[in-house]
Order: sequence, then structure tokens, then C-alpha cells
Amino acid sequence: MDERTRNRDDDLAPALRRTMPDPIVETRSPWKLRVILGVIAVLIAVMAYETVRFARSPAPSGGRSGQAPPQTVGAATVTLGNIRVIVNALGTVTPLATVTVQSQISGYLTQVAYTEGQMVQKGDFLAQIDQRPYEMLKEQYEGQLAHDQGLLAQAQLDLKRYQTLAAQNSIARQQAEDQVFIVQQYEGSVKQDQGLIDAQALNIAYCHIVSPITGRIGLRLVDPGNYVQTTSTTGLAVITQLQPITVIFTLPEDDLPEIMAALNAGTPLPVDAYDRANLRHLATGKVSAVDSQIDTTTGTVKIRAQFDNADNALFPNQFVNARVLIKTLENAVTVPTPAILRGSPGAYVYVINADNTVSVRQITTSAVDGNVTAVTSGLSAGERVVTDGTDRLRDGLKVIVAAEQPEGSSGTPGAAGSGPRGGNRAAGGGRTRDGAQPSPPSGGQ
Repeated sequence: MDERTRNRDDDLAPALRRTMPDPIVETRSPWKLRVILGVIAVLIAVMAYETVRFARSPAPSGGRSGQAPPQTVGAATVTLGNIRVIVNALGTVTPLATVTVQSQISGYLTQVAYTEGQMVQKGDFLAQIDQRPYEMLKEQYEGQLAHDQGLLAQAQLDLKRYQTLAAQNSIARQQAEDQVFIVQQYEGSVKQDQGLIDAQALNIAYCHIVSPITGRIGLRLVDPGNYVQTTSTTGLAVITQLQPITVIFTLPEDDLPEIMAALNAGTPLPVDAYDRANLRHLATGKVSAVDSQIDTTTGTVKIRAQFDNADNALFPNQFVNARVLIKTLENAVTVPTPAILRGSPGAYVYVINADNTVSVRQITTSAVDGNVTAVTSGLSAGERVVTDGTDRLRDGLKVIVAAEQPEGSSGTPGAAGSGPRGGNRAAGGGRTRDGAQPSPPSGGQ
């Protein structure tokens, strides 16, 4: 590089330095600093506002450190009462007798005297089969009988004569002895003829078909004019006995000892039959028989209950729900079933103390009768338990019973009112709320 070129570069360097922007000077310009400071101030103000608002907000009502307001609940008083031990089962209405009317004689069906669905009595006339062929045979056998009776009478007279002559030694004794056997042969022929006549009389009676039982007759299976035979499997009609009628149902083998103990003691076991929906009561009867063995595949035993069925409410092959009253618990501690909760420690209730606070009480339950449950331990008569609003409670929380709630106060009244429950409710297998409620606090047990 020569001397002239170096001098020209030195002259251009100050000019280039003046045109290049300085980054430090550029970012520290006054208006940009003001913007950055403003954003930071706004963020600080927002954070301060949220901190103050959070600090002033009240503690949650369910928190351990906060003072939760009283909860409005429904309550009931624990009482003494009778609890029926009822076992529910599924059953089928089964008649005591179902008869398929068959023809015992072959012939043309000339008459049908019943109406489909009619209630018939035992011995009522149902159908008629042409009996003329059997009447003719009967006349033939009657003629044969008359012929053989004549021969018998002649043989008996000859026997009497031969016996007289044999006594006078006028004939050979062998002839008189042979005549005795001839008389016996004719006597056998007469008996045979009489049997044939009786058989045809029976066939004529079979042509006149009557009802073997009292019950309801079904739809007609054979129309008049058809030739019916004794080998037919269809039959003429089906008659079902309706009064009395039975229900066959199955119960677990665990319930068998109590049932057998009651039957052996002569105590009747009432049975109520309900419809398929288990809502409408159909009839009331009693256990009449227990099967001779337990079904090993299901661990159940069949039981038959008999019903008068005076109003024909039970129909053959109808599906019903059977409720068997095994025994009655006298003076048992009873509590409404909705008050019983279930969790990890088992069954428990919320007991209302004298200061209107609730405490968790673990209990042991027994039989359930409708909406009432028997309690064997954990409660005593006169205590109050919460029946509604338990999902908002915890041990030690103050409550307001719906019936005692002051006027104008907020809260939803409980579904179950306070006060004792009188009597037993209808049997229906009351349900317990398994797993429907949270577990109680560990300190309340």
C-alpha cells in the first residue's frame, strides 16, 4: 500500500464512526426508559392488589382453621320398635294341578261343550265322541252272553240229572264227573262275555268327556269333526287349577335353618307376592313345603308357598317377587335407613349432640324393614341422628335441624323431619347407601 492510499483511509475513518449508531446510547434514550419503567410499575401494582385481596378473603367453610357456618339438616329420633326380618326372592306362580284332557277312546269328535277360558267344575261335561260303534259291540257281546248263559243252564241241569242217576248206578260215574267240568267251562264263558260287555260300557263312558279338576280351561286344541285317537299327544284342552295356587321361589341355603326351625315348630311363615315391578301387592299366603335337597350349583333351595287366590290375582307361570317374613325382632333400636352411611370404618351415623353439634358414631346394623333399620350397637333410644344433608357435615360442626330452623334463615330443609317414627313400614328391602358418602373423619370414631 502506498502513502496516498493510507492517507485516504485515515481521512474516511472519522466519517464512518459518525454514521454508525451506538447501541448503548440508543437503548438509553429517554422515551424508551419511560415505557419500560411504566410496565414494571403496572406489574408491581397488580401483584400488590392480588396479594391484598387474597389476604383479606375469608377462609373456606370446610377448612380446619375456619369457622364454618351452621348447616341445616334433617333429623330423626332413634326409637324402639318391632323390625320384621324379611327375605326377598324371585318366584314363579305354579298351579297345584295342570291337566291336559286326553281322549281315552278313538273316534270322531262330535261335540265341544265348553267355552275357551271358562271356569269349569270337576265333572262338568266338556266333549262328546261318537259312541255308536261301541254300543253295537256291546249288543253283540250281550247276545253272546245270553247264548253262553243258556248253555250253562242246560249243563247245570244235566249235571243234576247225572248226579241222581250216578247215585242209582244207572250211568257211569265218569259221565257225571265230566259234566261238572263242562259246567265250569260254561261259567267261564259267561264271565268272559260279561267282561266284554263291561269293557264296551266303559268305552261308551269314555266317549262322554268330563273335567277331571276344577279350574280354568284354555284354548280349544281340537275342533268338532276331527278323528281323535288315544295316541295323540296334543290333547283336547288344558285345564289349570287356580284356587288354591302356589308360588315356587328359591332362597339361599343360609336362610334355610331359620325357615326349617319355624316350620318344625309349627309356626306359619307368611309370604307376600308382589308384581314384576315389585310395587303392587297381589296376594298373601304361607310357606307350604320345602324341597328335599339344596341345588349345589346355585347354593339355593326351592320353597313352595300356597295362596288362596280368591280374586285370581295370581296367574299360572306369572313372574312375582316373594317376601317371606321369617321372624320379628321385638323392641329393637330402630333408625331411619337414610341416616346410615357407609365408609372405610363401616356403617356410621351423625349424632346430634345437646349443643347442636354433630359427631360421628360407628354402629352395627341388623335387619332392614322398609325405610327402617335395626341397630344392634352404637345407638340408644332417644338420640337424634341426621337423616338429610350429611354430605356437608364433618365431626364437630354445628347444625340447625330443619324443624328448629329460625324464621327467615337460609338453608334447605331436610327431607326427613325430626321426631320418632311410629310402627313399621311396608316391606321392601330398604337400601343402604354403600359408598355413597365420604368416609368420616378418623377422630370422630
